[in-house]
Amino acid sequence: MIHLDDVTFERQDRTIIYPLQWQMKAGEHWTILGRNGSGKSTLLEMILGYHFPTSGKVRVLGHTYGRCDVREIRKQIGYISQSLVEKLTMRDPVWEIVATGMQAHLRLFDKETDILKERAVEQLRMVRLAHLAEQSFGLCSQGERKKILLARVMMNNPKLLVMDEACAGLDLYEREMWLTDLSNLLANDVHLVHVTHHLEEIVPLFTHVALLHKGKLVAAGPKEEVLSPEKLSKTFDLPIAVNWMDGRPWARIKS
Repeated sequence: MIHLDDVTFERQDRTIIYPLQWQMKAGEHWTILGRNGSGKSTLLEMILGYHFPTSGKVRVLGHTYGRCDVREIRKQIGYISQSLVEKLTMRDPVWEIVATGMQAHLRLFDKETDILKERAVEQLRMVRLAHLAEQSFGLCSQGERKKILLARVMMNNPKLLVMDEACAGLDLYEREMWLTDLSNLLANDVHLVHVTHHLEEIVPLFTHVALLHKGKLVAAGPKEEVLSPEKLSKTFDLPIAVNWMDGRPWARIKS
């Protein structure tokens, strides 16, 4: 699915990603954890082909970047982030926002396709928001917008879903509902990569975790092995204890 082969990333004489080796195999769903500035978002941008590594190779969905049309690969990748919300047109009706996911555009150019609208409304129904189909996107709450983005990425049946702090700004209820809706994607054989700061967002559907610290990979592998107090303390520069409940990790600072 994803293979980063000894990749580095530098910008203005600053190293953001040090030599990094990471592989995501079929059937795995990953969370990437780390402090602000650890290189998480840069890593996602290389996976999406928005940044090319200073050295090393990036291979996604069987294609090596630099030897393929990255725009075509992106059509197989769903992407959710706050920066994407800010690029969408707030006056557009919700169903049009969802329908743009079909061709990975920010605006819908063919608005007369009844079949496209029906499919968009069906995706909204999956996240319990079909009643908002005709409402302007700008009138939706933060939680509703995040669910609309989830419906949007479903439109094109992506093979890979990349999420950059997808739960940021959500209250406890909306976060839990969003994570519950996310599990519906597994029926479509979607593979997940989720960047977050919060351990409690690693719900049971996630199988693996990568820890980043100042551009270096601290650990990567099955979540039960990686989410140890020692490795997390090194990642976040704090003494951290981990409690597991119902297959889900919760962090606290040691007194």
